Order: sequence, then C-alpha cells, then structure tokens
Amino acid sequence: MTYTHKKPTLLQAFIPIIFLIITLFLNVRIYGDASLDGSNQIILMLSAAVASIVAIQLGYSWKEIRSGMVKSISSAMASIIILLLIGSLAGTWLLSGVVPAMIYYGLMILNPTIFLVAACIVCAIVSVATGSSWTTSATVGIALVGIGTALGINIGMVAGAIISGAYFGDKMSPLSDTTNLAPAMAGTDLFTHIRYMAYTTVPSISIALVIFLILGLTSTKTGATVNTQEILDAIDSQFNINGWLFLVPVIVIALIVKKVPAIPAILAGAVLGGIFALIFQSDVILSVSGYESYTWEAAYVGVMTAFYGDVTIATGNALVDDLLSSSGMYGMLGTVWIIFAAMMFGGVMERCGMLKRIAEAVISVVNGAGSLVASTVGTCLFFNITASDQYLAIVVPGRMYTDTYKDMDLAPENLSRTLEDSGTVTSVLVPWNTCGAYHAGVLGVSTLTYLPFAFFNIISPFMTMFLAIAKIKIRSLKEARGEAKLEDDFDNP
Repeated sequence: MTYTHKKPTLLQAFIPIIFLIITLFLNVRIYGDASLDGSNQIILMLSAAVASIVAIQLGYSWKEIRSGMVKSISSAMASIIILLLIGSLAGTWLLSGVVPAMIYYGLMILNPTIFLVAACIVCAIVSVATGSSWTTSATVGIALVGIGTALGINIGMVAGAIISGAYFGDKMSPLSDTTNLAPAMAGTDLFTHIRYMAYTTVPSISIALVIFLILGLTSTKTGATVNTQEILDAIDSQFNINGWLFLVPVIVIALIVKKVPAIPAILAGAVLGGIFALIFQSDVILSVSGYESYTWEAAYVGVMTAFYGDVTIATGNALVDDLLSSSGMYGMLGTVWIIFAAMMFGGVMERCGMLKRIAEAVISVVNGAGSLVASTVGTCLFFNITASDQYLAIVVPGRMYTDTYKDMDLAPENLSRTLEDSGTVTSVLVPWNTCGAYHAGVLGVSTLTYLPFAFFNIISPFMTMFLAIAKIKIRSLKEARGEAKLEDDFDNP
C-alpha cells in the first residue's frame, strides 16, 4: 500500500511540542526532582503518541512511524552502552578504592574557598586531554562530587563547576567528536574552527571562573560543621589508600588520549578497577560479598556485585556512607529509560517532517548576521529539547543554515562556532536529552539542580549572539577566501 505524505503545517508541527511542554511543566511541578524516576519518561512516550497521531493525519503509516522511532533509538545505542559501562566503572572504582583515594587526597589539598574554581579548571584540563565531557564526569567528576559534598558545598554548584569545565574541553579539544562534527557540517576545517571558537569560549569560561570564585568566597557552606578529619579517618579505616590506585584513571585517560574508542576504554577502566580491588581491598570485597571468609567465591561475588549492583561501604559516619555507595550498571537503567523515551519522541518528530517545518519557519524571518546567529542558537536549543540528542542539534541546523550563511557572505566558521556554542553546550541543560540524562545519572545530581550553576553552558550561547549583534569577530566569506589565497601563495611561491 502506497501512502501519500502531506507536509505538516506549522500548527501541526507544534502540537506535540506544546503537549510536551505543558505536561512536563505540570509533571515537574508535582513530582519535583522525583520526576525522573519514571513520570517524565511516561510524558515523553505520551508526547510520542501525540506526534504519531499527527503523523497519521499527514499520511504516514504506523510502520513508517515505528521506523523513525527505531532509527532514532539506534543512533543513541552507543551512548546507552557507554552509560551502562560507566555504571560498572563507578562501582569497581569505589570497590578498588580509586574514588575514595581521590576524595581522601582531594580533601587534604582543596579548601572550600577555591574548590569550585579548582574543580572547573581540573575538569577543563581533563576534557581537553580526552576530548570527552562524558569521560571527565565519570572519572574526576564523581570524585569531585564526593569532595564537594564532604566540604559542605552546595551540590548544584559542584556539579555546575564540573560540567562547565567538562564542556569547555568538549568544545575546544581536537579529540572531541562534536569539535570535529561542527566544522564538517559547516564546511570549514578543524583548526580554523577551534581558533574561531576561542573568541567566544575564552571570555565565557573566564566569566564562569570569576563567578565560581565569588561563590567560593561568599557562599555559606551547608556542611561547615563537618569535621574533615573524621571523614579522612573513616575512609582510611575501610580502604587501603595509596598512590598506586591512581594508575587506573591515568591508564583510562591515556587510552582516550590515544584515541582508543570510548566503549573499550571505559570497559578496560571498569575491569582494572576490579583487578585493583582484588590486589588492594580484600577486606572491602569480603564485606560487600556477604561471605564470612575471604575465598575465591567471595572475591568473585564482591567484584561482580560492584559491576552490576548496589555497593555501600559502612564506616559508621553517615556522610561518608552516603559518599561511598554505588548502584553499578543497575543504577543507570533509569537514565537509559529516559533516553529511550526521548529518542522515541524525537524519532517521530524528525521522520514525519515536523522538526524541519518548524526550522523552516525560523529561517524565513532572518534578516541579518545578528538575527541569523540568534536563529541558529534557537534552532540548536530547540533540537536539543525536541530531538533529545546533541548530534542532531549540530547536524540538522548545520545542514539547514549552510547556504543561508553563504548567501549572507558569512564564512562557515561563523556557523561552526555557533553550532558548538549552542548545540554542544546546551544539551546537558535538558533533563531528557542524552547528555542531560547522562551527567545527571553519573554525578547523582538532577539536571534542574545543577542547571542554574552551569555558568559556562549558559553564558556561551549569549556570548556568540553578543559578538554577532555587536559585529565583533564576524568573518565575511570574502575575508576567509582572501586569507586562504594568501596562505596558498605563501605555501606555493
């Protein structure tokens, strides 16, 4: 049977969006942070159902609609596998003492006043080296959350500092997939793209660091009465803390730098965590296993539990007990659920042309460089909210706006920079986006809790719009071609 597809009207394209926004607003108002326990997932699936009804009215068959959902979910499968492996890595790094060691030495070195600035800078360095905000959160990010909690710092501020630093590197590192994807979509080269991004990224991270410093100097510590020495003693009483444990994160970061794919690198990190647990933490393994004596069966059960299930180390200190806990791979299933639901909704919207129709309406009102960049920012944010994936928020607007930038005599690096300043960094601010769901799950901090403090991510899209409106570092196509010709003449005298 042949189906004739109609182009959706703007109203039809917006119906599922309006339903999603209204129901999510009501849902979050009723459930608060608990909305991610399942109710938001149901809302996203119901929104996919509303989009499907509109699609059927446009002439799409259920088979075509389902195909769009499956394709969308398939595009997120690599992220889902990484997320599950991160759960295992967190479990074995706790069991082996890697995370406790990071917390232990971090408490000895850092103080509350400089902690937020230091956390942001450390995460920026690690993410530049690895090219991955996900790896950064899953390694040093987890430890920094523990240190910040022990120091009594607002958990939203801690997560905001981690994410700000992690996404600085995710934007600027030549190893980052989004840093390579954006110039490819816009039609420029990688290092021109990175150089041009510096004009917006350096001011944005500088402002964020100043804000974090001010917060560190002025904010009231929620746990000011916490005795740091008691925490150190509690950790030391349960774990064999030593410098050898840091070999595990160093090896994982080295693998990422050497461009080993994320899935085998993270799996290697989880396995190394299990091996180091067997070498250094036999008493901890025994307590987790539930066995009375340390046998090979107890060792197997203890390490395997860390990979997939709940692990809690009892120290007698309630705060430390809360820090030293993990749910392994099982703890990531809720996040996987929201990714599935979000990709279902985004898949229907994309397959049936509703996202494209809304984007076309945006392009039609563009009348200058400032409005064009602002429209690009808005479109990227829109795709992060509706398609729930940062790659779609870069690829689709990149394809949409390429010719428009050329027609307005704007060099492609203007577009590639804007794609990163909006598509990459705002993805983590949306609870049901794959990035927002991932970081919330890994750090154990809800998206709405860290969102107000992810200053770099909030500032970046406004910075790129400000430069465009003020006509600062807005490169024309003629200038780009002229510079390229000069470089060619220099290389070939």
